[in-house]
Amino acid sequence: MTWTAACTTDDIDPEDLIRWDHAGQSFALYHSPEGAFYATAGHCTHENVHLCDGLVMGHLVECPKHNGQFDYRTGEAKRLPACEALRIYPVKVEAGQVWVDLP
Repeated sequence: MTWTAACTTDDIDPEDLIRWDHAGQSFALYHSPEGAFYATAGHCTHENVHLCDGLVMGHLVECPKHNGQFDYRTGEAKRLPACEALRIYPVKVEAGQVWVDLP
């Protein structure tokens, strides 16, 4: 495992997301209503639009271009036109720091 510091827990409001770019890749980091943190690939699998401008509702993120939706906990595509799952990454929180396990 390669744990990489991504942000602090204060950087993401509950039910929101931020963009995080690292080593030439782009990710989306989420803060769930329950206080958990998640990480997915940053771009929608439908048209490669970054999800950072998308709407977060509960455990869903909606793509800002065509309104496809994904469950950011599992990556599962939940509404068309999105039909391919997002890649997800393990996350841990230690001492207020959000860490993402990158391959």
